[in-house]
Amino acid sequence: MFNRMLAAVATVALVSGPVTRASADAGDVIGGVIGGVIGGVIVNEASKQRRPTTTTRTVVRKSSVPSAARTQNRETQTALNYFGFPAGTPDGVLGRNSRNAISQYQAHMGYAPTGQLTEYERTFLVGSYHRAIAGGVATNQLIAQNPMGARGLLTAYRDEAAGVPRTAPQQAVTVTVPVATAPVTAAVPQAQPEPEPETIQAGAGALPSFGTAPQAASMASACNKVSLVTTTNGGFTTVANVTDPDFALSEQFCLARTYAIATGETLAQQIPNLTVAQMDAQCPAYVPPMRSILSGLSIRGRDTILDEVSEFALSSGQPPAQLATTARICLSSGYRTDNAEVALASALLLVATGEPVYAELIGHHLSRGFGASTRADLARPWYEMAFTALDGGAQAVVAPGQPERVQLLRAATGIGGTAMPMKGDKAEVLPTFAMPTSQ
Repeated sequence: MFNRMLAAVATVALVSGPVTRASADAGDVIGGVIGGVIGGVIVNEASKQRRPTTTTRTVVRKSSVPSAARTQNRETQTALNYFGFPAGTPDGVLGRNSRNAISQYQAHMGYAPTGQLTEYERTFLVGSYHRAIAGGVATNQLIAQNPMGARGLLTAYRDEAAGVPRTAPQQAVTVTVPVATAPVTAAVPQAQPEPEPETIQAGAGALPSFGTAPQAASMASACNKVSLVTTTNGGFTTVANVTDPDFALSEQFCLARTYAIATGETLAQQIPNLTVAQMDAQCPAYVPPMRSILSGLSIRGRDTILDEVSEFALSSGQPPAQLATTARICLSSGYRTDNAEVALASALLLVATGEPVYAELIGHHLSRGFGASTRADLARPWYEMAFTALDGGAQAVVAPGQPERVQLLRAATGIGGTAMPMKGDKAEVLPTFAMPTSQ
């Protein structure tokens, strides 16, 4: 390359040789051009020799937020958006918008607006969201009636958990009742805090139905309230200081719920190729095929219900051990997602597969009214079944470190609660989670 440069310079020099001195100024210009050409060639060549070799590297940035945390964060963001605190797209990352929304939620509820949720604040928020969704049309009516909209629903849930009575607005409600010929509209005064009238379908063979079914009670909300009172009282009720059997029974239900959640989550971590969110999505499949059993729990006796559950277990096609493992995981899922029917169906399956100590949970559901109508009389045989198993040497599956717990439960059984029938959708495939076998 350098030889070609010298040749070019020589050529230019030969061409410019005959020019007379009268053209000196022009010669200066040509000399400048030649110098520029040479300088440019030298600089370009040197630049090529010094130019470093670059390598293109693609950097893949991994999210610093674990998958489980992202799922939890998305749930939090969805709940914030639902109640009118704009968190943006539920992407699982709590950025500036989400922190601002959290601060708004905290300020609305009277908490310190730190932008960082405490466990209680998050549990109440998410639990209230699931309760609102489960309420369906009734929830929409409450939001429409509240001056603060969806945010007012949060306040109402908080006041309800604290025992503050809710009064209905004094106004007339227009109800349309379809009949065989033409709709009839009537004005119904709403002077008392009673359930909204339900649309009645008239027709051949239709049964009369007045009023609405009670709204599903939230286990998470109830246990949050119990936890606050327990903390105020300085700890759990014991046999020595029990003064309120009803509250003692509520404490023990919430303790059992927490223990079941932790046990199921430990099992779920050992199931390969499935996330907790995927298991949560599958567990509600237990409810539709067990609908008649769950509905009959508040009507029929313990032995009849167990016969029906055993028949269902046999028809599922799953080995008892696998069915029991799945039921433990779904019991945890039902309590964690505040789905009382999933939890109750799972507890029934555990009892039917040979673990009668779980009958305590069914007694709790019947006496507290979670997932079934309140029937303290029908709850007693389930409690007794669990007590008999423990007296016979069965291993406790709920808080095994509390030896006097059975005594406390014996003293508190038979106390009632509030009714809570729930609804579910059809599902075709039952969940099944199996532990990996050792090689």
